Amino acid sequence: MLLQETTAADDAMSSSLPAPAMLAATAAAVLFGGLVVMAVLYRRNKAEVVSTKGTGGGKGLPPGPRGLPVLGNMHQMLANKPVHRWLDGLLADAGGGIVRVRLGPVHVVAISCPEMAREVLRGRNDAVFADRPTTFAAESFSVGYRSASISPFGDQWRKMRRVLTAEVLAPGTEHRLRAVREGEADHLVRYVRALCGGGGVDVRHVARHFCGNVIRMLTLGRRHFAAAPPACGTGGPGRDEAEHVDALFATLNYLDAFCVSDYFPALVGLDLDGHERVVRGIMRTLRRLHDPVVEERVEEWRQLRKAGERRDPADFLDVLASLNDAAGRPLLTVDEIKAQIIDIMIATVDNPSNAAEWALAEMLNRPEVMARAVAELDAVVGRDRLVAERDVRELNYLKACIREAFRLHPYHPFNPPRVAMADTSVAGYAIPKGSQVILSRVGLGRNPNVWEDPLEFRPERHLLDGGGVSLSEPELRFISFSTGRRGCPGLSLGTVITVMLLGRLLQGFDWSAPPGVGRVELREAATSLVRVEPLVLRATPRLPAHLYEAK
Repeated sequence: MLLQETTAADDAMSSSLPAPAMLAATAAAVLFGGLVVMAVLYRRNKAEVVSTKGTGGGKGLPPGPRGLPVLGNMHQMLANKPVHRWLDGLLADAGGGIVRVRLGPVHVVAISCPEMAREVLRGRNDAVFADRPTTFAAESFSVGYRSASISPFGDQWRKMRRVLTAEVLAPGTEHRLRAVREGEADHLVRYVRALCGGGGVDVRHVARHFCGNVIRMLTLGRRHFAAAPPACGTGGPGRDEAEHVDALFATLNYLDAFCVSDYFPALVGLDLDGHERVVRGIMRTLRRLHDPVVEERVEEWRQLRKAGERRDPADFLDVLASLNDAAGRPLLTVDEIKAQIIDIMIATVDNPSNAAEWALAEMLNRPEVMARAVAELDAVVGRDRLVAERDVRELNYLKACIREAFRLHPYHPFNPPRVAMADTSVAGYAIPKGSQVILSRVGLGRNPNVWEDPLEFRPERHLLDGGGVSLSEPELRFISFSTGRRGCPGLSLGTVITVMLLGRLLQGFDWSAPPGVGRVELREAATSLVRVEPLVLRATPRLPAHLYEAK
């Protein structure tokens, strides 16, 4: 299994360490053991913990629970899993939209107030908070900090960010690849149609693999890694494709995962909480699947340069491999290309698939919402053709449903951490250099001071007076696509993928709960924000039969 893979070298690490390293390992183990003991004591003596309601103001630090010398609040973090629910609880208790915990030497500041969020990501603070943490997971997934979104602030980040915005996600590239994206939307409809005769359609499976198919086609020019598609008969993913999507989601889940060594870097290599072993397994899977494709394509472009020839890029990998510097040499190294491929893929699969699953679940419990979304599709598109990207602009109620899913059911608990590169302040509170600021997606999207009845699914709240609806939220009342200097440059691509996914599912099929199921369960998983179980529904085709056939 992906998350259980290891190597003999990993297993033998502790027995092969030299004496000084063994002493360091012993000391670290004692430290970790002490943390565990303190976590247990903390859980047994919660009444002795100082209230999280701080009195900070002026130039004082934000409020938060009292910590221990050296460890800060690390013992409390270990005692309260998942960490995001603990931090959101502290935010709720503090009541001021900002709270601080100290994890070892690092101040971690969580924010759930839109005004404070805008102060972090706009104006003078946007440049101050342009850095990212350096961790074992970040270094691994960015192939040594070579990609755009994960790398720390600096020349490498600037280089890759420029490549991403000016080349990979440029309007011209997006336009050229429209047929590729719509082809995968056609495949989605055929795949769901093939599943209709079974015991139900797993919406999470369908949505995640649609996103996987789209980004593999856009990035690598292939839906499947093998030369021939899987012989499953339904058009679904094969083993490699399933492992690939699992690895991409595992990457997202282990990046910024509050690992102990993220705050005590000297402990990297000891793998005290098991994260490093998982990360290495993920990277083995991604390297096995990506590297042969990348290396073959880079060699193709090397031969084209040698022959003085050129061809039009057919996908993102072609774009990356074809770029030249001022001297006519390849602009990017092979490792930079590999890093950016991972970067692009993990940024694409999570939000669209999660929003589609949650939106359908909510719509089943509010049939009038589903009926209005389907009526809009019938009015804008009709039933004699499939919804296309050119329709996205007019599907405002559908986009309002997606915005509401982003608001109420984010995939990630927090925005990626921003590291303060200098002493600064937010809402009058002092934020020391090196602090990590995280925006709570749950705290913002479900903030009762911002949203009326915040736990209810109401797409109408996003409809403007006769105006269009965008999936972005510049006022940061919730987070869909991050903004600012380190913001998401893929708003346009993310919008069309998400709208096409939910639009094709609603236009192509009537959805209903399985027999014997009344109200659809909306409970979240214990350790994450995804639905506690994958959404399985009955799907019935609602369009003419020829629209489900391959072109």
